[in-house]
Amino acid sequence: MYKIISWAAVIIWMGFIFYLSHQPATVSNELSTGVTEVIVRTIEKVAPNKEFDIKRFNHIIRKNAHFFIYLVLGVFVINAFRASGVYGYRGMALALLVCVLYAISDEVHQMFIPGRGPGIKDVLIDSAGAMVGIGIYMFVIKMLMIRGVL
Repeated sequence: MYKIISWAAVIIWMGFIFYLSHQPATVSNELSTGVTEVIVRTIEKVAPNKEFDIKRFNHIIRKNAHFFIYLVLGVFVINAFRASGVYGYRGMALALLVCVLYAISDEVHQMFIPGRGPGIKDVLIDSAGAMVGIGIYMFVIKMLMIRGVL
């Protein structure tokens, strides 16, 4: 049952990524601008004299979103492979491969969305996020094994 739930989490998260990628550029930008504005307002409360280049900050928020969304995907995919009995370097390599291929397909998908397009830099950011997620997951698993929890 755990294996089914693990793979369902992967599919649901991929669906969430697809949903976000399927938004036209104007809608996607409104979403990230809204998040940026909330963050800027919060920072201004703490540091009222801090000046921001909102456009640049929004760009940073967007690229960080790529990284963290794929970090989560990496965790879900490596977990699903482990639940399926695929361990060690093989599991890590397969998990990274799935994430990179999905990142590439996501960028190809964006070619067909108004105002959006593919970006090699985005695939690299996505892949780095997935790699970090897989690494964090494996580190936690290793620590739990050392402590005798697993």
